[in-house]
Amino acid sequence: MTKVSLTRRRPLSLNSRVMLFVAMAIGFSLLMIGYLVLNEVERHFAEQDADELVVITRAVEDALQSAKDQDSAPEGALARAVSGHHGVYFQVWDDAGRLVYSSVDTGSLPQANTYAPVARIQVDNLYTWRSDGKTYRGTATQARIGGQDYRIIAVIDMDFHIHFLKNFRRSLWVIMVLAGAVTLLAAWYGVHQGHAPIRALSESMMDVQADRLHVRLEPNTVPAELKTLVDSFNHMIGRLEDSFVRLSHFSADIAHELRTPLTNLITQTQVGLGKSRSLEEYRELLYSNLEEQERLTKMVNDMLWLAQSEHGLLKPVWEPLDLAREVRELFDFFEALAEEKHIELVLEGKAPIILGDRAMLRRALSNLLSNALRHAPAEASVLILLDSSSEGRALLSVQNPGPEIPAEHLPRIFDRFYRIDPSRQRQSEGAGLGLAIVKSIIEAHEGNIDVASEHSVTRFTISLPRIADAEVSATGERDESTDRR
Repeated sequence: MTKVSLTRRRPLSLNSRVMLFVAMAIGFSLLMIGYLVLNEVERHFAEQDADELVVITRAVEDALQSAKDQDSAPEGALARAVSGHHGVYFQVWDDAGRLVYSSVDTGSLPQANTYAPVARIQVDNLYTWRSDGKTYRGTATQARIGGQDYRIIAVIDMDFHIHFLKNFRRSLWVIMVLAGAVTLLAAWYGVHQGHAPIRALSESMMDVQADRLHVRLEPNTVPAELKTLVDSFNHMIGRLEDSFVRLSHFSADIAHELRTPLTNLITQTQVGLGKSRSLEEYRELLYSNLEEQERLTKMVNDMLWLAQSEHGLLKPVWEPLDLAREVRELFDFFEALAEEKHIELVLEGKAPIILGDRAMLRRALSNLLSNALRHAPAEASVLILLDSSSEGRALLSVQNPGPEIPAEHLPRIFDRFYRIDPSRQRQSEGAGLGLAIVKSIIEAHEGNIDVASEHSVTRFTISLPRIADAEVSATGERDESTDRR
């Protein structure tokens, strides 16, 4: 089987594109100028020839009139008619077709006798022909003198003009080539200098490395045409710097968080293999390792979920949701844990219908409820309050009594792996990813989440856009506004 390889041709450089366009423009312009100049020069000579032929024709007519007035033979007067003129010839024919006079014995002039006479000599009615290796330009006119009609044929030898035009054309081509070369050289230099800021930018961009993402280009030092490019590059580097910093912190946090459970597993295994143990002791060791492995698996899954969320790989499945119904179903799930800790779950208020992903929002609410149950004291109440803002957005608050979160920790509480008390046991505090996942889910729904902790009460408030103006009672089918578990 024959494979056909399709290779994409490399595009021309900017210099090549500009120079190609300039060369085409200069070449076309010079050709047009050369063509117009040559036409104007040739027409100028033709006008001179026409004027000269008019003078010759009038001189011949005057000579015929003078001979007629003196009643003498016209040959003598005609012989003196064009004295002082070089390269000009004429013939006079009578109305019977007889040659009256010819200024030169040549076979070239009779050819003009075949042309129709013109009333007025102009550039447009001149005839040009070649004979005996020479080029002639002339015309025939009709004159009536003394009651008799004459045909006057005036001719000019064009060899001088042709020789001049040949030399002029050669000189013009040389001038155009030199002018084109000089213009192209100047254009190349101008383009090269014009691209100097781009080359300087390229060199500056090459200096940007992973450890120098703080470097920014100065937009005021480049031409106005490149200012937008510099601004876009600076914004891109800023985003890359932020992403790199987050990635570096994320990698460091992952290494730190994974090191502890892996160390625990290795230590426990080494201890178990250190001496012979009973079957029950090995069973307890395996159960302990299993718990650590399950915790490690959950941490990895959470980190993978966050990574996919940040890169836009997780797409919500949109559907209308009743927040009250979703909260009540979560109450059913957490009811046993709440009873074990003697904590009451309370739902109050009402909120508009929203558009969201059921599984993702349940995960976010589960993390908030789990966090509230973990920090609420016994015999306390965890309250979920539904409401709507003045803009019509759905509001959901999860609040629990307990120790206040210090104000300096609130801005970072949604960061990955962030813990208020780093010395606290990992097993009891978790991996520090729950609130980060909550924030990621809420932002994917075009909402926002805030936290406040004061007067021994911590409250997380979620704001989500609504899908309809209709409000749903927090108790569903019952006409009550409070649900207690």
